[in-house]
Amino acid sequence: MEKKQGKPEYVTAISNRKARFEYEILDTVVAGIELLGSEVKSVRLGKASLNESYAMIHRGEVWLENMQITPYEHNTLDELDPKRSRRLLLHKAEILRLQSKISEKGLTLIPLKAFFNPKGILKVELGLARGKKLYDKRETIKNRDAERQLQQLKKQY
Repeated sequence: MEKKQGKPEYVTAISNRKARFEYEILDTVVAGIELLGSEVKSVRLGKASLNESYAMIHRGEVWLENMQITPYEHNTLDELDPKRSRRLLLHKAEILRLQSKISEKGLTLIPLKAFFNPKGILKVELGLARGKKLYDKRETIKNRDAERQLQQLKKQY
């Protein structure tokens, strides 16, 4: 059966651009997120940020901390804390696997991007990450600049 043309597989709503620079990503997993209706509307408008956010496992549940979602301007309900903790939806086996990996020294869960799947459901891509040292960051910058110069040379010829 053919795929429908024209409709992308997913649409990235927000991304954490600094995550790949600050951390070495070892593994990724996609999780659902528990939000209120007004929060989903704000994310659709692009009024959310994953900067400085992280995920933690507490009592067998995965929670996303410090994700900023600006309140929806047409919301009639009570105002919520824009940085409240939000539960991530994963299978028990995935949570146990992540918990065993996080127990290793220096590993953490970082949200890389949030996107809407074809059904319109918001998903969060989490990365199992290890923090980079300063010299690793410098090396990343050098590689990126070298790749950019190589692409410019290819364009000229």
